[in-house]
Amino acid sequence: MIRCIILEDEKAARNVLQTYIQKTPFLQLLGSYESGLDISPEAIKETDILFLDIQLPEINGLSFLKTLQNPPKVICTTAYSNYAVDAFDAAVTDYLLKPFSYERFFKAVTRVREQLSYGKKEKNEQLFLYADKTIYAVAAEDILFIKAEVDYVNVVTQKQEVLILDSLRNWKEKLEELPFIQVHRSYIINIEKITKVYGNQIFIGSLSIPIGKTYKDAFIKMLK
Repeated sequence: MIRCIILEDEKAARNVLQTYIQKTPFLQLLGSYESGLDISPEAIKETDILFLDIQLPEINGLSFLKTLQNPPKVICTTAYSNYAVDAFDAAVTDYLLKPFSYERFFKAVTRVREQLSYGKKEKNEQLFLYADKTIYAVAAEDILFIKAEVDYVNVVTQKQEVLILDSLRNWKEKLEELPFIQVHRSYIINIEKITKVYGNQIFIGSLSIPIGKTYKDAFIKMLK
């Protein structure tokens, strides 16, 4: 579980964040605060994500962030876009402009989850996909292939297909330490699901996937 705390002085905004966190299966809320002065150093040490409002009483959110020696991952939540440059200079992971949707929130926390798990990936890593107001839990080893669909990607397993708003480039980075390879500008495949290769076609069961010219040499090298 990824542990998080909220630093937000507006009750309505705190409620939205609490609802979003409770809805997300890999997040655990440790506490919610109205002022940075209320947060103990011990609470910061236990935290993986700090949801940080910028306009706060007593001490500005970014000023509070500068007081932390070893800050957790930070996602800013604010109604003001003019702090974005200062926030990213302070190495925040994401910047959410209020009001933000759950889909936007989920994208931000998924980015943090990937950063925290970088270098610790296993074949059976659990991936969480958000589509049609539903979170799907998919094991990486169950994925057959991922196909680009304009502004979406279709994640195909033996049991289901999940169409999500994302890019193939993001998925290439997400899966780079797992047994996946891009074989076409529109396809990334699970190497362990290949049943045969014939000509310029890869077969996963009865499904045929083309091998693009740009990717053929890397694919043949991988086979050898």
